[in-house]
Amino acid sequence: MLHIRDWLMHRSFLILLLIVNVIGTIYGYIWYGPQLSETPPIFLPFVPDSPTASLFFVFVLIAWLRHTNWPFIEALAVVTLVKYGIWAVVMNMLVLVVTGQLGFAGWMLVISHGAMAVQALLYAPYYRMSFIHVVVAAIWTLHNDVIDYVFGMMPQYQMLAQYTPQIGYFTFWLSIASIAVAYIFSRRR
Repeated sequence: MLHIRDWLMHRSFLILLLIVNVIGTIYGYIWYGPQLSETPPIFLPFVPDSPTASLFFVFVLIAWLRHTNWPFIEALAVVTLVKYGIWAVVMNMLVLVVTGQLGFAGWMLVISHGAMAVQALLYAPYYRMSFIHVVVAAIWTLHNDVIDYVFGMMPQYQMLAQYTPQIGYFTFWLSIASIAVAYIFSRRR
């Protein structure tokens, strides 16, 4: 009988997870298409938050399938998967509270983004990142918050527009919490 750790790192399961994450990443970039078409080129790497987070994890999976680790990418993956996974769940629940309804796409986002955060945590024992890797991920993540909430490049939720300052504040502290999670994992090495 396979232990859960053996199952998580089994080559067949990693390939399945890779396929799911590649499909989710592609869908995510398509979902951001309208916003990306209006985004100044200098901000393009920072606007599609969730698909970029899952793209980082795609590279982590590729590294593991090659029997190696890419610690900088692991740090970026864990911080951004936790952050944007939780962020999307909370924002969609806020949409439900504000509007009283959440359509199929909203529930799909809740489930898929919740899974992003869960996969980041499930694979914590396999990350080989150190403090410096987490520092780089922290800089990327906090810089992304500045791009989103100082330069106005955050994801567009029209029904939540009146809450943008509060969402920005929540997002900053969610970034700090996600960085702390990565730091804790880096110390467990």
